[in-house]
Amino acid sequence: MKQTLHLIALRTIRHNDRHNIFTAYSLERGRMAFAVSAGAGRNAARMRALMMPLSLIECEAELKPGVEVGRLANPRALATLHSVASNPVKNSLALFLAEVLGAVLRDGPGDESVWRFIAHGIMQLDALPPARLANFHLCFLAGLARVLGVAPDITDYREGMVFDLVDARFRMTAPLHTRHLAASEARAVVTLMRLTYANMHRWRMDRATRARVLEGVLEYYTLHHTQLTSLRSLDVLHALM
Repeated sequence: MKQTLHLIALRTIRHNDRHNIFTAYSLERGRMAFAVSAGAGRNAARMRALMMPLSLIECEAELKPGVEVGRLANPRALATLHSVASNPVKNSLALFLAEVLGAVLRDGPGDESVWRFIAHGIMQLDALPPARLANFHLCFLAGLARVLGVAPDITDYREGMVFDLVDARFRMTAPLHTRHLAASEARAVVTLMRLTYANMHRWRMDRATRARVLEGVLEYYTLHHTQLTSLRSLDVLHALM
């Protein structure tokens, strides 16, 4: 059976001398895997360029019942991400977020709201000026938590409260376990959940503070959704952000 698919590229890994396995998140079917040529010819090089992390692709796919790995035909870019490809900071952000999404997006039916959120974020990343990128990954991950249904509730926050990472709620007193943010840090959770691509540049932090906020976000995801404790792209991101 052939079907038109709209894909968000996640990663490509070597399978054997002839084929790579390309993983993507589709609007129509959720997370999917495809066998693509690993050759050195012009067509293989074009395919690799199309499948850079977070690329948006439309294609025809040959899907067989009971076969987990499909075949692609007639792929084309849904959008040309010149800025993501050429800017090293944007490229590193794309690699990092693609790795996070590869861990977070589970197998199963597709979710249109998740696909459209990610696609919108990719277009924002390409369009934003470099001077406003510092908090992009934090804004994206906060919004992703919302569409995945794991975002903390900030409506009960009052000054002086601590944030319990395990229970995902604010408390007047610290819990008995150590996975919580002190009152001096808990306010950052509220700020984080109010970020938009339009206002995120107003939250000014030094590099060490931004790294600490990201560490807290990744710990939160690990506790409430998917383990994100060994991301290979994280060191490169810290070096640039």
